[in-house]
Amino acid sequence: MFEPLLSYDPGAALKLLPPERIPALKNALNAARDETLNDVEHWQSGLPVPREKQPLDAGFIQWPEELLADLERSGSASLVARLESCGRRLADSADSLVVLGIGGSYMGMRAMFEALRSPVWNEQSRATRGELPRLYFDGWNVDSDQQRALLSLLDERAATFPNSVHGRTAVIVISKSGGTLETAVAYRNFRDLLERRFGTDVVNLIVPVTGESGRLRNLAKASGFPDVFSIPDGIGGRFSVLTSVGLLPAAAAGLNIRALLQGAADMTQHFRTAPFESNLVLQFVAVCHAFEVDLGLTCRILSTWGSKLEAVGLWYDQLLSESLGKHERGATPLTVVNTRDLHSRGQQHQAGRRDKLITNLLPGKPQLPSLTVPSHALDQDLLNQLAGTPLTRILQAAVAGTNQAYADDRRPTADLALPALTEHAIGQLFQMLMLATVVEGRLVGTNPYGQPGVEAYKQNTQANLGLK
Repeated sequence: MFEPLLSYDPGAALKLLPPERIPALKNALNAARDETLNDVEHWQSGLPVPREKQPLDAGFIQWPEELLADLERSGSASLVARLESCGRRLADSADSLVVLGIGGSYMGMRAMFEALRSPVWNEQSRATRGELPRLYFDGWNVDSDQQRALLSLLDERAATFPNSVHGRTAVIVISKSGGTLETAVAYRNFRDLLERRFGTDVVNLIVPVTGESGRLRNLAKASGFPDVFSIPDGIGGRFSVLTSVGLLPAAAAGLNIRALLQGAADMTQHFRTAPFESNLVLQFVAVCHAFEVDLGLTCRILSTWGSKLEAVGLWYDQLLSESLGKHERGATPLTVVNTRDLHSRGQQHQAGRRDKLITNLLPGKPQLPSLTVPSHALDQDLLNQLAGTPLTRILQAAVAGTNQAYADDRRPTADLALPALTEHAIGQLFQMLMLATVVEGRLVGTNPYGQPGVEAYKQNTQANLGLK
């Protein structure tokens, strides 16, 4: 490991439970861990999957380790190296990159982009961005105004810089089947723009990421794209962030995908080997489960501090909802951003229903030198008493003050802290939350894979449109 692991501290929240409650879950959670790891072996064996375990999409667990081993073994022929090469090609070819996808096909990349890149990335010059592209996301809705606005912006750039990289747009379209309506419709519109503006060179500006079969795979074959990447069988969409789904756009955005994979691999190794008492995944599940079962805290708040981790929370919302929201069971996730939401939802959390477990997601040391409060001759706001105080110190005071306010009213909080916002830490975080979600499913008897409740709206929408 070249960076420390995340840390998890339930702190004063444990005082609300009997002291023996968390230790009492040890045997059950160790068994759930064993079942989770055995699922990988069963999946790899190719043996028939028992009906009660279908689907069994456990491939994400060992995937980062397999990619890293393939990189060491195969070098430039490995999938990691090919993703890096394609990412560089796209970055060199275009100044705007649009990622088309919905749910797990885009939310993980959005989380990485917001956590690891400047919040004003798209407004910076190409030189400031290190010759890397602006990044946009679409295909996750059927909002005509939003899609038209982005298409018009990209069209205008093409007209303004007709023979320059500054006017060029590339597209990564992500869909395992190619039949997801939101993404398929967006792909038609963005491909139309690229064909109109860039002619036959469109084949070099579009990269599909899809399943081995399906509509998008068929379109890719008919189009003759030089690069097409596969979504592995046995890895569901919301667990696919560290496959080509997330790694290709991450590479195009200049992120270190090897560090992402190493962070995830380190977390998997920790999950396998660390004893219950120090195992981040098992302790996280134990606390969440105990508060839900014993005290009825069915609403799980992921309270992100600062502004860069909100999309991580939105990614986790999908992960938890689709994995455990079955059979009229499952906690309800909600992402908030503090200190912003202390002035809105904070009222509900402090004085509303006692149905919430709050986990603070802390970003660690800042990526840039911290701003400080300046002194000023006009001190009617009385802020000279804070002159020279770093904003990071003010944020820390707000975290501690909020935790104390909740603790004083017997409202539980826990801290999940990243060492810093780096690729290695984000890789750890993704893998920890995915593992925790699967373990909790095995603990309570809910299959964490598959999302049958999502299919009804898709079928009804297609029927309303007369689609076959």
